[in-house]
Amino acid sequence: MRNECMGIVNLTKKGEPRISKINATRPISSTPIAGRYRVIDFVLSNMVNSGIKNVGIYAKEKYRSLTDHLGSGKDWDLSRKKGGLFIFSPENTKYYNINASRNGDIYNLLANIDFIERGDEEYVLIAPSYMICNIDYSEALEYHKKSNNDITMIYKNINNADEDFKGNLTLDLDGNNRIISIGNNVGAFPRANISMETYIMKREDLIKCIYRIVSKGSHLFLEDFIIEELNNIKVGAYEHKGYLKCIDSIQSYFEISNDLLNRDVAKELLYSDRKIFTKEKNESPTIYTDTANVKNSFIATGCVIEGSVENSIIFRKVKVKKGSVIKNSIIMQNCTIEPSVELHNVVFDKNIFISEGKELKGDESYPIVIEKNISM
Repeated sequence: MRNECMGIVNLTKKGEPRISKINATRPISSTPIAGRYRVIDFVLSNMVNSGIKNVGIYAKEKYRSLTDHLGSGKDWDLSRKKGGLFIFSPENTKYYNINASRNGDIYNLLANIDFIERGDEEYVLIAPSYMICNIDYSEALEYHKKSNNDITMIYKNINNADEDFKGNLTLDLDGNNRIISIGNNVGAFPRANISMETYIMKREDLIKCIYRIVSKGSHLFLEDFIIEELNNIKVGAYEHKGYLKCIDSIQSYFEISNDLLNRDVAKELLYSDRKIFTKEKNESPTIYTDTANVKNSFIATGCVIEGSVENSIIFRKVKVKKGSVIKNSIIMQNCTIEPSVELHNVVFDKNIFISEGKELKGDESYPIVIEKNISM
């Protein structure tokens, strides 16, 4: 796959999902996850591990935290003289005289289409950041080339569509894995082929497609164009059989955090041969005192644990003081939990201070979310 495929990380989603207060100042792509990562680390690492060395990230809004996290791309081996990592804003829409209200992914791609046009790769892979998985895209590319498809969409067949992935696209396939119809998952049936909103096609075809859509003025999103053209182009499907979670709500964010405490899920996502890269931050080891009691939890570096932590994810430089109990919770970096605090089913953003003796208890399905930089 080297020098054969370029990558595009598309941060514009139809429907604009938000993870409650956690996304007040950051996009979903830069949301902290799993103790030391950001959401975008998964798709970016999947691309790098698949040999893609030319990656464009098409941002939309509030992407300062994203650029701070990614930097030059060196932690993903994307700081290069040829290719590398590029982050694009939608500001160039003014140059193309694009109405600001026409803010779908097609117009975001058009605003920075020179990145696609100057590439020399034959193929392009477009993927969102919020579909969390560990996948080898090179296998999907090989399938695409052999299948003679105009476009290949990656999907997963799931058996709980009546509970999960609601609002995501569903694919109806024929016997040759060609897509014959695309709909929305309204939760009517438990089993469904869920689109991962990941597309593979020839780079030149994508360029023609973008200009064609814009000239017609009929669509804002690439997925809408594909749905309309199903009878005119060959759209195939490649099945991902591993773990998948779409982070589009506080509930799904909380669920994947719980899933990561399952050894099998953690091994597949974080500890397989395909490493998930992130921005390196060297911290001192976590200190556990003789009063600490930790069960089934992720504890990042630089913490001081004096209390009890169970079924929780604790980010860097968190202090849990003596007598405090944290269960089924997510505590992001630089938080201080004073003595004798009880936290159940809560999500703390960064830099939270909670004073002695306080108690917060949320529901397993609807955790309490506290935005960053608050003292309680």
